[in-house]
Amino acid sequence: MTARLPSLNGLRAFEAAARHLSFTLAASELNVTQTAISHQIRRLEEELGIRLFIRQNRALALTPEARDYLPGVRAAFNDLRLATDRLLRKDDDKVLTVSTLASLAAKWLLPRLTDFQEQHPGIDVRITTSTSLVDFQRDNVDAAIRYGRGQWPGLRADWLMADELFPVCSPSLLRGDKPLRRPEDLRNHPLLHTSSTNSDDWRLWLTAAGLPADIARHPGITFDMIFMTIQAAIDGIGVAMGRTSYVQDDIAKGRLVVPFKIALPADAGFYLVSPEGRREAPKLIAFRDWMIAAAQNKA
Repeated sequence: MTARLPSLNGLRAFEAAARHLSFTLAASELNVTQTAISHQIRRLEEELGIRLFIRQNRALALTPEARDYLPGVRAAFNDLRLATDRLLRKDDDKVLTVSTLASLAAKWLLPRLTDFQEQHPGIDVRITTSTSLVDFQRDNVDAAIRYGRGQWPGLRADWLMADELFPVCSPSLLRGDKPLRRPEDLRNHPLLHTSSTNSDDWRLWLTAAGLPADIARHPGITFDMIFMTIQAAIDGIGVAMGRTSYVQDDIAKGRLVVPFKIALPADAGFYLVSPEGRREAPKLIAFRDWMIAAAQNKA
């Protein structure tokens, strides 16, 4: 005889409340009242004939039976999410959504994307930008480009490239009344900063160049995105701390120059990440192969 399944609403309430250990947070997530969560949990306990939660000193704890039950319930909901995701994505087999930083998209990815489209004209690429980490369970994203050390649980991370750190400026700053010829000449020019990147970049480079680190605290200009900082350097407003991936094209085209030979290796790099354990679509495999080749200057 087949066992009767408990109510789906009760299981959803149980899974959310067990994850948060809070009826209030579960109610907020499921967009219902706390009273509704309490009623659904109580009804589920009656259906199962098992107590699931222990309320003690304003805290919520799982009973031993609930701890044993939770992994199966969570796995079942995850399977439902993945099955629904596959169902809804059937018509999107040719749409590839990639999340990345706005600055990396503007300065590195977009100038190269035409090559991918020429190689794969049947794939519709959609680029989204965000400074937040992608939630692959929640967001409709196939892959993301992340900066770090490649250690993100549950994600496949494919190495793309590393950056070096070095000052860059407009060629016009090498001439004029205060020519930029030696690192000491930085005292005569505004330093350009980016608030969203490592604030120690200038300090570390100045130390490596044998200059006082407090030069980095001299009055300068700070932007919230690195591509704005780089554009200000191109316009001759000051000297920016460049990262290879953001400035290599502008250097190659003569819009920027590297006034000094001192460069620092970065302690991290860019990776293409995607969910582990999910059957990969041909569109993602094609984009990954192209990205790796492009980062190695082979695309």
